[in-house]
Amino acid sequence: MAGHQHHHNLEGERLRSAARAALEAQGEQWTAMRETIFDTLASQPRPRSAYDIADAVSTARGKRVAPNSIYRILDLFVASNLAMRVESANAYLVNAHPGCQHDCIFLVCTECGKAIHVDDDSLTAHLRTQAERQSFSPKRAVIEVQGRCEACETAP
Repeated sequence: MAGHQHHHNLEGERLRSAARAALEAQGEQWTAMRETIFDTLASQPRPRSAYDIADAVSTARGKRVAPNSIYRILDLFVASNLAMRVESANAYLVNAHPGCQHDCIFLVCTECGKAIHVDDDSLTAHLRTQAERQSFSPKRAVIEVQGRCEACETAP
C-alpha cells in the first residue's frame, strides 16, 4: 500500500531512551514523574485513560497523584510525539517509534478496546489537501475506524 510505513517498534529501555531524547531535544525536561507516567503508559497493551494511569502511578508511588497532573503530562507527550490519543476513548497509547511524525490512524475494537495504530501518509496527505482546498489549516489529523479485531471477530 503506497504511503504505508513499517517501523520497528521500540520497547523497554530503548523506547524510554528514545522518548527521553525526543523530549529533551524539544527543550523539555525528563523528570522522575514524567518517566513514571511514560513507563506506566508503555506497559499498557491497550489505550488507557488519564484516570487509569493516575491510579497505577498512585499505587506505584504510594501516594495519590491527581488526574489533572497526569493530563498535563499526557498532553505534553502527545504534543511531543511520545504518545497518541485515541479520541473516541479519551485514552492514550505510547508511541513505539517517537522519532517518526505521522498522523494518527487507529483501528479501534469495540469489543475489547484494542487500538491498532496504522501509518499511511498517502491517506492523510489526501485529507490534508482536501482541508486546504476548503481554506482550512489542518493541525493534527486523527482517523478512527470502529470495528472488531481479529481475536474478537473469531471468538466463539
